[in-house]
Amino acid sequence: MPCYNPQLGLKISDSMSISKYPSRLSLPQNNPGVASVLEYLILRFPDITPEIWQQRVADGKVHWHDGSLITVESPYRPQQLVYYYREVESEPAIPFAEKILFQDENILVADKPHFLPVTPGGVYIKECLQNRLRDKTGLDTLQALHRLDRATAGLVLFSVNPDTRHLYHDLFNTCKIHKTYQAIARVHSEEHLNSPHFVSSDLTGKSWVIKNRLVKSEPSFLMKIAEGEPNSHSVIRCLAQSADKALFELNPVTGKTHQLRLHMQAIGWPLLHDNYYPTLQPKTADDYSRPLQLLAKELRFIDPVSRQSRVFTSNTELSLE
Repeated sequence: MPCYNPQLGLKISDSMSISKYPSRLSLPQNNPGVASVLEYLILRFPDITPEIWQQRVADGKVHWHDGSLITVESPYRPQQLVYYYREVESEPAIPFAEKILFQDENILVADKPHFLPVTPGGVYIKECLQNRLRDKTGLDTLQALHRLDRATAGLVLFSVNPDTRHLYHDLFNTCKIHKTYQAIARVHSEEHLNSPHFVSSDLTGKSWVIKNRLVKSEPSFLMKIAEGEPNSHSVIRCLAQSADKALFELNPVTGKTHQLRLHMQAIGWPLLHDNYYPTLQPKTADDYSRPLQLLAKELRFIDPVSRQSRVFTSNTELSLE
């Protein structure tokens, strides 16, 4: 993949954060009714003003796969790859560090903190796990093989070697990666605890098998449970319980967006500090004292290159205290 090339003459202001690594998109086979690449970019990314795209093109921040620059007149070419450099003003700094747990010639396993995105998105470019690790290791080809939500902590598997990357992608595509998560939910409210009629019920050791249909909701980044053929499957077990909270182990069989959040909601206990479910909260600055209580605790698989059994465990712990 082409990387940042100072000879392209990218102009960077002191307040601007711009990615060293390009984002890539493929122009669709069916032209949506535009004459130029610039027109398509404006249509494809409505949240970015036409003036910004015009300036990016003028500054040499958009190019073809071979590195040649795209101009305002460059015609739309179906199925061609276009590269552009994401930029944001005043990128927030995430005050938590990732840890590398394992690295060989094919893979790297990292322990991601809460609040750090895995890949660039929104207002985050440099402050994402992938770009932090690329800078730390010097491996520009390092690529995440799967995603965790920014709010979720825990294990992320990366490909180091582009030549073997497809073998590890196949593990995910064929469900041969076994993932174990942990989560904390409030199972009794303060009102219930203070009631003279309150009777505690211990959930420890109990388990649930959840199968339901998850579909897109509104806003589009949310999901919801719908009628119809199940397309999601999780197994959930309670590991421990305090007076008002419980620690759960979650094993997703499928990998739908927000699946574990919705499956915890389905059994009656939404995740602690979840700003999306059951009710979407107003967007505010991150509260670092209230991380989402969801952790990708373990990855288990047979390495497709070495044929060794691999088991990786996050050092992060969720506490009921």
